[in-house]
Amino acid sequence: MFITTQAPDDQRILELVPMMAQASQLLFDEYQHYCAGHEFNITEKVDQSPVTQADLKVNELLIAALAKITPDIPVLSEESDHSARHAWEMCWMLDPLDGTKEFIHQRDEFTINLSLIHNHQTIFSLIAVPCEQLMYLGYLTELPYKYSFAAQNWERYCKYKDIDSDAVQIGLSHSSKNQKYQQYIDYIEQDIPVIRREAGSAYKFCMMLEGEIDIYPRFHPTSEWDTSAGQGLLESIGGGLVSLNAMPFTYNQRETVLNDGFIAFRDEANQKIALAALDNVSVQN
Repeated sequence: MFITTQAPDDQRILELVPMMAQASQLLFDEYQHYCAGHEFNITEKVDQSPVTQADLKVNELLIAALAKITPDIPVLSEESDHSARHAWEMCWMLDPLDGTKEFIHQRDEFTINLSLIHNHQTIFSLIAVPCEQLMYLGYLTELPYKYSFAAQNWERYCKYKDIDSDAVQIGLSHSSKNQKYQQYIDYIEQDIPVIRREAGSAYKFCMMLEGEIDIYPRFHPTSEWDTSAGQGLLESIGGGLVSLNAMPFTYNQRETVLNDGFIAFRDEANQKIALAALDNVSVQN
């Protein structure tokens, strides 16, 4: 849960928040424009994934803003050249529109993901939810904040003992129809009821921070900019995100920016449930 607090006294956060609020407003305006049926440019990348004019406009805004705020830190963005990335000890990792397919299908569950990578680890994370005018942000070593840029209200994550639940909440993407997901859920349901919650993009990580999802399995590939910010936020509250080999992801290290599948969990109790199911179900590719 989050409780009302004072604005943080941290220069980096105070510089990033107005930048991200501006980017979120731009993305929201683009979404409204698209949903209204106005002319809107959507093309395909080499890998046949869609990219919209909104992806590119938000990317341009944030690349320019980050260059002013942190000129010595390069940006590894989904929508920009990052061929020199292996020479970077520190970098920003950016997805200017995580959930492009949600955007195109007029589902408002899309986000902007930004994280700071140092020595292959996420040390700062920010996920903005334009349609809710919210952002979740914080350092790996501290409890995260939630900021409403509509109400200009700050809240801080508060650890508390959860009331024992008779069900576990499993987060799934709208496209999670693979049999592996059902196998995974079936194993958990042998001992505890399961509530399924479908949502798009990194929005599921925000739902985990809000206590609305306990475990988020993903059995098909993602990219590093899809998971870095979410992993950092979960780790900061005592949860985590691990590969299907139960190892935390590291970043800007491998030859490819593609991730294999993963399991994300909100806390230690759900980690045990999540990994027990992983050990006992054939989910490996």
